[in-house]
Formats: sequence, C-alpha cells, structure tokens
Amino acid sequence: NNINDANAALQILKEFTEPAVVAVKHMNPCGVGIGETIHQAYQKAYAADPTSIFGGIVAANRPIGLETATLLSEVFLEIVIAPDYSGEALEVLMKKKNIRLLKLGIEAAHAVNQLGSSHFVISTVEGGMLIQEGDTPELAATVLKTVTKREPTEEEIKQLLFSWKVVKHVKSNAIVLVKDNMTIGVGAGQMNRVGAAKIAIEQAGDQAKGSIMASDAFFPMGDTVEMAAKAGITAIIQPGGSIKDEESIKAADANNIAMIFTGSRHFKH
Repeated sequence: NNINDANAALQILKEFTEPAVVAVKHMNPCGVGIGETIHQAYQKAYAADPTSIFGGIVAANRPIGLETATLLSEVFLEIVIAPDYSGEALEVLMKKKNIRLLKLGIEAAHAVNQLGSSHFVISTVEGGMLIQEGDTPELAATVLKTVTKREPTEEEIKQLLFSWKVVKHVKSNAIVLVKDNMTIGVGAGQMNRVGAAKIAIEQAGDQAKGSIMASDAFFPMGDTVEMAAKAGITAIIQPGGSIKDEESIKAADANNIAMIFTGSRHFKH
C-alpha cells in the first residue's frame, strides 16, 4: 500500500515545476498545494484536508528544511519524499517512529517532473493483463474552449489548469475544487458525478465560494453545474462531449459561471 501511494504521489508531483507538495491517502490526493516556497506549498497541502493527511504520504519537489520538517513532525505520516533534507530537518524527522524518509535520486530538485513514466499502464485482469497508453498529454491554455457567455479571468485560468492537473490523478468519478493554488475539496471514486461533487463541496465548506471546479469527465446533465452555482463556484473545467452539454452550458450562463471544455477526459480507474 505504501509503495503504491508513494508512486501515486510522485505521479502527481511530476505535473508541477513550481514548488509543490502532494499528500496522498489510499491512491487519491487529499491535499495539493503550490507556492513560492516549499514551506508555503506544504502549508496549503496540509490545510486542504488536515484530517485525511493523517497516516498518509507526503511528497515535495524541493528540499525540506527545518521549518517544514517541524510541521511534518506534528503529523503521523507513513512516508515523506523529497529531493533532499537539511541536517536539521533530518534530526527532527528521524525522531519520529515508523516514518520512512525517501530522497529522490535526481540532479536538481526542480526536475521532479522529468523523472519520466512509462508510456503504458499495465493492469491485471482475470486470465491475463491489460496494457494501455498512459494519460500523459499536458493541457495548454491555448486549447481551452470557452462555451459560456462569460470568459474565465486570467486568474481563473491559472486555477483551472491547476485543478485539471490534480483531477487527472483522482479516481473517477472525480470532482476537484481549488482556490488560491490549493485543493479545498476532493470527491473521488463515486458511482455518479453528483455524488462526487457533493463530497467535494461539503469538504470545501465556506471556501467553495469563489472556487474553481474540475471534472475528469463530462457532465451527463446540468445537475452538477446547478450544485456548483449554489456553492458559489465561479468557473468550471470539464471535457465536454455529452449529448446534454447544452443543458450544462445554459445552467452555467444562468449563474454567470465561466465554463471551458478541454476536448479530452481523464477518467482514472
């Protein structure tokens, strides 16, 4: 379990070149934060879900110093992964029982996203295995298609792209809410998209107002957009492609929500 979770954390971390910290629990990100420093990024990742991080995996793409290590030591964690640790940080973290500290074997801390991953994903099935291409393409702002009357602001676009990187790594059906460069709500692995949205919105609480929503696959109807509007969400990113896309677009327009289509889905299983 720890090996799988550690790998999942690294796969998410590779999405970012800026200082980023990822907290993973049971193969899903429970907190992702980016900031000007790795300490700031960890504070955001922790604040995203202080409950679920307990017993989880934390991965950072910059060296860990004393200040960050002190905060890490206050939480029970199975594994901490980073390019390096200061001597003071190691002294603090090694006092904790049953923690595994891993150092990434890369030349520069900012090169975590260049670790590379297999182009193919292999899954076992009854009597054999399934080999398929990995979900590797990166989404550029230039391919985003605004389908609503209101265009997303420049800041909303930044948060939309951030949320799209995270929702890619959440088990489908997946909904992710982000705000101020951090996740604030994650709905994972639900049997319907409304259920995933409900979980994410409830987790976000009051922070949902003014946040961004990402969906890993299209909305089969307009109900998820209606939920987003009630929560005060201002912009949505989703693949599009449903026969009822127009229903979602109308709901977004009626609530002054900017919605963009990516033309491609994640749908992690």
